[in-house]
Amino acid sequence: MLSKYLKEFLDEKAKLYEQTSFIEKDPIGIPHKFNKKEDIEITSFLIATISWGNRASILKNGVRMLELMGNDPFHFVLNHNENDLNKLSSFVHRTFNGTDFIYFIKSLKNIYLNHGGLECAFSTELNTKRLDINLHNFKNIFFELEHNKRSEKHVSDPINGSAAKRLNMFLRWMVRSSKKGVDFGIWNRLNARQLSCPLDIHTGNVARRLGLLKRKQNDYKASVELDTNLRRFDPNDPVKYDFALFGLGIYEKFNTKDFII
Repeated sequence: MLSKYLKEFLDEKAKLYEQTSFIEKDPIGIPHKFNKKEDIEITSFLIATISWGNRASILKNGVRMLELMGNDPFHFVLNHNENDLNKLSSFVHRTFNGTDFIYFIKSLKNIYLNHGGLECAFSTELNTKRLDINLHNFKNIFFELEHNKRSEKHVSDPINGSAAKRLNMFLRWMVRSSKKGVDFGIWNRLNARQLSCPLDIHTGNVARRLGLLKRKQNDYKASVELDTNLRRFDPNDPVKYDFALFGLGIYEKFNTKDFII
């Protein structure tokens, strides 16, 4: 496929799927219920953390998370007591359980009190082309408190070979412009040029069908390969193509015969 036509195709699909009409059925719709920066970023981080598996289940359990925090996440993070934490112990989403949830709240409090908040914790390096080292540093900060080893699997680290899909999705939500009403654009320390496409089974399969990705595993090396190709189409906002690839996979069940030059 000629890159000129592929770019035009993906630009068209990105515009089609970056619409507020898709928010209601997407995990990003949950943090859209809030207006305060801290409420948005805390909710987004927690929802992104459990964003794997059935979407209906993600939405249901995301709402449950907020209910357990009294639908006031920033206040809950800063002011919770032991009884409040005990109420979280019943929470389960796939392998993310109450033990993990309790630690996440404790760690978030530590980050807001001692590291300047989530934006600062994710922005330890400002002049990188990709945010791999930032994600690595964030994980170290996040788990600096005493914790159960099992909880570490819920925060990915690209330095260890992960595509870090959920963290990259969270960063897209926080950093990209809010002009179209989907992403929030509430962080200023990072910019869209640094973002990576959240790579999962849907985006990976479509990317391979379009010749944007050759590597078979959805890992760190595949993320770099996909990013390299997407940056050729739009170096200032490569992650906008997440909307195109995900939309093609989820809503159109895309295969190459659908693409006609």
